[in-house]
Amino acid sequence: MSIVHNGLSGVLAAQVALSATSQNVANVMTPGYTRQGVLFASVQPRQSGLITAGAGVSVASLLRFSDGYKLQQMWSAASELGQRSAVQPYLTQLEQVMSIDGSGINSGLDAFFAALNAASVDPVSNPLRQQVITSAQALAQEVNSLGQLLLNQRAAVMQQRAAITEQVSTLAAEIALLNRQIVDARGTGINASGLIDARDRKIDELSDLVALQVVDQADGSRSVSLRDGQPLVIGSVAATMSVQPQPDGSQLLTVSFARETFTLTGTGLGGQLGGLYDLEYEVIRPMMQARTELAQWLTDGVNDVLVAGYTPDGNPGQPLFEFDATGAMGGTLGVRQGIVPQDLAFSSDPDAPGDSGNLLELIALRSQPVNLTLLGPVTLSDAVTQLVARLGMQSQQNQAALETAEIVRNQAEESWKSTSGVNLDEEAINLVQYQQMYQANMKVIAVANELLESTLAVLG
Repeated sequence: MSIVHNGLSGVLAAQVALSATSQNVANVMTPGYTRQGVLFASVQPRQSGLITAGAGVSVASLLRFSDGYKLQQMWSAASELGQRSAVQPYLTQLEQVMSIDGSGINSGLDAFFAALNAASVDPVSNPLRQQVITSAQALAQEVNSLGQLLLNQRAAVMQQRAAITEQVSTLAAEIALLNRQIVDARGTGINASGLIDARDRKIDELSDLVALQVVDQADGSRSVSLRDGQPLVIGSVAATMSVQPQPDGSQLLTVSFARETFTLTGTGLGGQLGGLYDLEYEVIRPMMQARTELAQWLTDGVNDVLVAGYTPDGNPGQPLFEFDATGAMGGTLGVRQGIVPQDLAFSSDPDAPGDSGNLLELIALRSQPVNLTLLGPVTLSDAVTQLVARLGMQSQQNQAALETAEIVRNQAEESWKSTSGVNLDEEAINLVQYQQMYQANMKVIAVANELLESTLAVLG
């Protein structure tokens, strides 16, 4: 009977719908799970005639409530957030070290020139001269400490970059494998929603490391490439990203796909890789160069003045500072070995030991211009202050961008969840509706059986 058939089709359709709903409820706390639903379709009558209502209902397909545009927004937000979050710890550390009261190059310069000013009261006083040497040693230590910090940060950036490239290669391989599994599942008629969710999560993880372009293919796979077009995943084939150390101490990023190798410039990478590149080439390296130039200028300036003067014994002056520009941290500043207070040439007259003409020229160095590549011409007293201010501005700008990126990412996730996430209230309604559908169709079958029994009883 058509009534039984219709009722049976309704029962089976309700079972599929209840199964989908139960899957959604079971995965309400599963990260990245995309809810599913059913698409019902009326089955057309199999017999001719205007009075034939139809042949029941079927489940045309399982729906996967996924929005590609919202996914792209979420991945783009993840790249921006990764870029800002990777940089901030380095900037915060550097800013704190350079701006601590009572330490740092600024404090060292203050102490050094304060000792010179004190010595101008009695230029031949050995204790005051010793204080100049001691403060020069402290200043050299502060300059070297900053150099070591910058060197350590650059080494940490390089180590982190190498680790990230390994993660990129691993995630690309996992996405390629999921591509193959999804294509195979679709080819055999298996629901691949769980595999697609897993692939989306891997792409999300990858987008935190580097900015991506993701394109859906007709076979169900996804092609993933960098922002500039270098391929990471095509079908079931994945690329390998690596870093190559260079003779100048830098790192070269490459992507190998099939038989091709692409060299990455570093600019525009996005994600954590892009943030680390910007940090190294816009903050750390320029700061290292400025520190080297400042130390070289200080060495040349102080030594040139001292060599032109005379000691209390009337002898020509000797250099105070030594600067090794070949040092690993961009040059090492130190006080000349063996120098003693009587070696300081504060006098401009060999016959006047108490003269302080040369000492005044040393003191005047603080107001003389220093030409730094990063800042341009600035006075020695303003150079470090402007470096700290510039670093503080970069840190504040990145912090503001980080807070914005967090908001944008959270909004993108909420937008995705509004379409793809599980809503328990909605699922509860669906459960009631599909249960009623199931019970109603069972009632239809029961009525059909009663009618059949009545008919058979009459005929019998």
